[in-house]
Amino acid sequence: MQKIGLIGGMSWASTELYYRYINKKIQQEQGGMCSAPILLESHNFCDLSRAQSEVEWEHIYKQLSLSAKRLERAGAKAIAICANSMHRVADRVAENINIPLIHIADVIGDRLKDDGINKAALLGTRNVTTENWYRQRLVKKGVTLLPADSKRATEIDRIIYDELMIGRASRDSERTLKTFITNIDKESVEAIVLGCTELNMVVDTKANILPIYDSMEIHSDAIVDFILSDEE
Repeated sequence: MQKIGLIGGMSWASTELYYRYINKKIQQEQGGMCSAPILLESHNFCDLSRAQSEVEWEHIYKQLSLSAKRLERAGAKAIAICANSMHRVADRVAENINIPLIHIADVIGDRLKDDGINKAALLGTRNVTTENWYRQRLVKKGVTLLPADSKRATEIDRIIYDELMIGRASRDSERTLKTFITNIDKESVEAIVLGCTELNMVVDTKANILPIYDSMEIHSDAIVDFILSDEE
C-alpha cells in the first residue's frame, strides 16, 4: 500500500473522522487486521482558524507548505489536506512538493459528474460557499451551483466554528440544517454538497430528501483509492 500524508488538526474533530473512515475502508478492502499507512501532521487550529485577511492566509499557506514538505521527506507518496476551507491555498501548497496533492473539490466534482448531477447546493463555511476558488472547481466539472445565501452561510459558520470544531453536535443545529435542506429542496437542485468535513455530525447523509454528498467521505474514498493504487 502507498503511504499517505495527512495534514490535519483543522479541526481535530474532522481529522478524527478522516482517520476512522480511511482505516475502516482499508480494513473492508484488505480484510483482517489491515490498516492504512498514514503519516499525520496535526496543527493547533488556534493558530489557523477564521482567517480573514490575506496576511492571515499567507501564514496558513506557509504553515501547510512546511507540513507538506515534511510529510514528503518522511516518505508520503501523496498529500491530503483534511479540511475544505484550507484548500483555498492548496494549489500553492502543491507547488512546493514533488508528490500529488489530492484536492477535495476536484474529487467531489468528479463524483457529481459521474453520478450525472447537473445542479447542486453547496453548504459549508463562508469562504467555501461564497468565494470563487472552491465553487469554480465544481463548475468546471459541469455542475451548476445554487447562488450562495449570506444569511444561511452566517448561521452555518456559527454552527461549524462554535460547535462542530470542538466536537459538539447539538439537536438545535441538526434541526437548523434539516430546515435549510428542506428549503433548498424547493430550489430544484439535484443534490447537496457538504463542503465542510464536520457537517456530517449534524446532517444524516443517508436519510434526507435530497442526495447528500459528504466531502469527508468522498475525499477519504479518493485517499483510499490512492493508498491501494500501484502508482509510484
